[in-house]
Order: sequence, then C-alpha cells, then structure tokens
Amino acid sequence: MVKVGLTGGIGAGKSEVSRLLASYGAVIVDADKIAREVVEPGTPGLAAVVEEFGEGVLAPDGTLDRPKLGGIVFADPGKLKALNAIVHPLVGARSAELEASAGPDAVVVHDVPLLTENGLAPLYDLVVVIDATPGTRLDRLVRLRGMAEDEAKSRMAAQATREQRLAVADFVIDNDGPLEALEPQVREVWERLLGA
Repeated sequence: MVKVGLTGGIGAGKSEVSRLLASYGAVIVDADKIAREVVEPGTPGLAAVVEEFGEGVLAPDGTLDRPKLGGIVFADPGKLKALNAIVHPLVGARSAELEASAGPDAVVVHDVPLLTENGLAPLYDLVVVIDATPGTRLDRLVRLRGMAEDEAKSRMAAQATREQRLAVADFVIDNDGPLEALEPQVREVWERLLGA
C-alpha cells in the first residue's frame, strides 16, 4: 500500500485531481467529505459542535449550517482551533477505517486540505501538492463557487502559504492553466505512484 497525502489551497483544484486519480484506480479518502459526515444530525460530532458554538450554528432542519459556522471560525483563529479539536480526531478515525479496508497493493490518496497547516505530511509515504497562484484560486472561488471576494480572501488567508505547502511536496501538480493541461500531469504522477 502506498499512502499519499493530497493537498492544495482552497480553489487549487484538489477535487478534480481526486476525481482523476479515482478514475485511474486510487482509493480516495476525502477529509472534507468525512468532515461533513461526522457532523451529520444525530452524530456525537454535531452534538459537540453545538455544545461549543451554540444552537445558532444549526439550520432549521437540524443540520449544521456550514456557511454560518464558517463565517464564525474563519474570522477567529481561536474558534477555528476549537472546531478543529472536535472534528479532526473524528475525521482521523474514519480515515483510518477506510484506509484499513483498502487492499495491500492499493494507492490510497488522502485528500486533506489542511495537511500542511496541521503538520500531517509525516503520516504519508508521499505528498502531492496541487499548486495554483493566489489570483487563480481567488478567481475560481468567486467565479465558480460564487463566494464573495472578502470571504474567499479570508478563507485563503486562514490556510498555509503557497511556500509552506510546496515545502512538504514530493510531487507538485501545476493547476494554473486550463483543465486540458491538468490530466497529463496527474497521469504522470499516478504512474510514479504506482512505481513507488
């Protein structure tokens, strides 16, 4: 088994790279997806978040109001740290379960947006960083995701710098260009992972 950490700043294109790697046969462990699952209604994770941040972070249907919670935690490093202390151990446990269920010859790709920020690079055999300039990332967040520019800048500022991410990379995929330029790079990294 090869354990790969996949990361990149918000708007860099991790989702597209994960999709391509999955199409080649990688087992994807998506930390964002798991982070949503561990705070679904009825979970201990959601109960802990409500205990920490109050009922105001719930939507009328009882689900977590993620944009509201995001507005709170991305503006306050202390509150972000409190949220991470609740969610990260739950995500880690579920990720370990998924990895354990993969075959011995599997390439398991952990899609971890905050890999650099949380010092997780040593957990993986190799780290792949999806890189794009801050300008490209900001444009994608505003144009493609519909984020307000201030919110996008705030979320980008809450993450590691580009230099910090590149410092932990074994492989760098440049995703500053068009989608057609991405696939050949991902394919090349995949071939190298198979040989790892």
